[in-house]
Amino acid sequence: MTESTQTRLTVDETGAGMRLDRWLATTVPGLSRARLQVLIEDGHVCVDGVVRKAAHRLQGGEGVDVEIPPAPPEELRPEPIALTIVHEDDDVLVVDKPAGMVVHPGAGVSHGTLAAAVLAHAPATAGVGGPRRPGVVHRLDKGTSGLLVVAKTPAAYYTLVAQLAARTVTREYLAVVHGRVAANEGRIEAPIGRDPIHRQRMAIRPEGKGRRAITRFRVLERFAGFTLVEARLETGRTHQIRVHLASLGHPVVGDEAYGRGRPRLPIAFEGVALHAARLAFVHPMTQKRMEFAAPVPPRMERLLSHVRNTTSATV
Repeated sequence: MTESTQTRLTVDETGAGMRLDRWLATTVPGLSRARLQVLIEDGHVCVDGVVRKAAHRLQGGEGVDVEIPPAPPEELRPEPIALTIVHEDDDVLVVDKPAGMVVHPGAGVSHGTLAAAVLAHAPATAGVGGPRRPGVVHRLDKGTSGLLVVAKTPAAYYTLVAQLAARTVTREYLAVVHGRVAANEGRIEAPIGRDPIHRQRMAIRPEGKGRRAITRFRVLERFAGFTLVEARLETGRTHQIRVHLASLGHPVVGDEAYGRGRPRLPIAFEGVALHAARLAFVHPMTQKRMEFAAPVPPRMERLLSHVRNTTSATV
């Protein structure tokens, strides 16, 4: 597999006032503007250490870091992979993604994605939102299971994206974390950005170096060495819940990126112990509020059963 390449650039005076994507298109040879926009959206471009949007206006003199992973195939091919469909109508599709499935193609992953399965199930989603992520409004990490909504039409896509930006979409997760969380509930507000050393990971960054991120949590059950928490996103940054809970000293069980050094579980466990359990949004066409729930998957039920049977649970 071809490795990612790292490029360090400096914005000269002629770049002052230009959009980030347009400046990169004139500066980085061999990459189309569409490809650059995907890199920017996926957090592979930093301006003075901060992940910026494609429309960000440059001032001149900034340092721009570009990570270029191997390009996935340009054409997404439909794959007849079974989906757990929670709701479907002419405009939206709500699915319960299993742990281990990647949402859309990216560096090193070209097959077996949820996007390819959606394209096979609903061919009309082709071109909705993006060529390799048909209708995908928001994402879940590979190791995370649970609910996500897919738009089946351009109108539904842009309406749902606007709801996400306005923070009117409700996304609640269940997580089993290491350690006993002391507070019964809390609010974590800490900027998140690309880890300056480990570029495949995210990290809490100083003010001005990361994007605003807010997570609310509530303890549901405590055990001797673990806690079951409910987490609610107010913003949607990459790896947000995992990074925020790890910053409290309570990384999610099974999270090898942010929970290194924690003892291994005495039972086999797939993915991370994070499940998108509830999702609510306003239907883009009917304007009615829709709410969905996904049951705790067997992998997490087995984990909870194990910790309940080996420790004394307290609320």
